[in-house]
Amino acid sequence: MINSDGQLYTIEGFAAALIMVITAFLVVNATSVYTAGDTHINDMQLEVLGTDALKMMDVASNSTSKTPLQQIIEADPVNGSRFNTEFSNSLHQGTFQNPNTIHYNATFSCRNNDNSTANNPISYSRNLTGGEHTVRATKWVIVDKQVCDSAGPQNRAVLVEVLLWRD
Repeated sequence: MINSDGQLYTIEGFAAALIMVITAFLVVNATSVYTAGDTHINDMQLEVLGTDALKMMDVASNSTSKTPLQQIIEADPVNGSRFNTEFSNSLHQGTFQNPNTIHYNATFSCRNNDNSTANNPISYSRNLTGGEHTVRATKWVIVDKQVCDSAGPQNRAVLVEVLLWRD
């Protein structure tokens, strides 16, 4: 060989091309990464909507009356039709041309004397089939009712839990 400078330029060019290809690969992959907030925005909005509806139902009209949520749970049997009306009205408020297709399944639970929990249905808009992607909205409510092994009507904390999903 008379001149080996050509080989050095070839190796340098190959290394530079490899560096550019690897850099382009890393840049393209970095721009397609989704953050946790981006992938679950719909779930968060649905959870907030359900939580807000439960909070609105747990506000009394004055300081001496019971909240609608307390009245629904204290009714014997539990007033599921009233829950259905008030909760559905809260969920489906808005200025949408097409109504929301939000479904729910509401229960309340409390702790028994033997430390087990009892789940009691309140209302539902459609049965769960197992294929839905649900989110949970919960609210603690103080009720004056004989629930979960209590000796008689007394103030008890119950957890109202609503599973929400969209069609």
